[in-house]
Amino acid sequence: MLAQVRAVAFDLDNTLWHVDPVIARAEERWMDWLREHCPRIPARLSIEDMRLARLELAVSEPHNAHDFTYLRIASLARHARDFGYSEAIAEQAFEIFFAARNELDVFEDVRPGLARLRTRFELATLSNGNADLDRIGLADCFTVSLNARGIGAAKPARRCFEQLVNALRLEPSEVLYVGDDPILDVEAARAVGLQTAWMNRTAQIWPPTVAAADIDVKDCLDLASRLGT
Repeated sequence: MLAQVRAVAFDLDNTLWHVDPVIARAEERWMDWLREHCPRIPARLSIEDMRLARLELAVSEPHNAHDFTYLRIASLARHARDFGYSEAIAEQAFEIFFAARNELDVFEDVRPGLARLRTRFELATLSNGNADLDRIGLADCFTVSLNARGIGAAKPARRCFEQLVNALRLEPSEVLYVGDDPILDVEAARAVGLQTAWMNRTAQIWPPTVAAADIDVKDCLDLASRLGT
């Protein structure tokens, strides 16, 4: 089946870089900005308090639950109003967070692996997150880049993978989707007919209740070798 593959599409967070320390650093820089410009908010609310507020907003507005950018800006606008500040600070604060969110180092195998894959395959991305590939310096590697905010839905929704396939102008079986999450990436992509690769960078055990991916790889160079590039 892999001989049919004409395009390789990637998840981003925890597939091409480790996202947890990136978000943690971005939130600390965000909080530093709030302490300087609107100190009453961080004096009363911790990072965890604000994270819970975003989760509550997602529950109350399920039609926006997929949009991390909206949730962060809208919830901070509410906090600003509650503590006597202009809601306009939410957009300013988000830019501080977003700049830091895109200051990251991709895994060492990513750039050389993508370079090898590009010699034979069209490359794409599909992510639930809001990373900016232009700021990160990877945008030129991909002909199609989609995320939940632009689609209006988040993985594992079928429409995410359907839109990916449509944007590539290929049949589902001609697209190999690569991701780290067995459910959101592998199972969801397979349900739409895509071929799948599990990016298992940390030697995790595959969940026994989920059908295995078509291939397991440890990094992008391993993937390139498995696909003959």
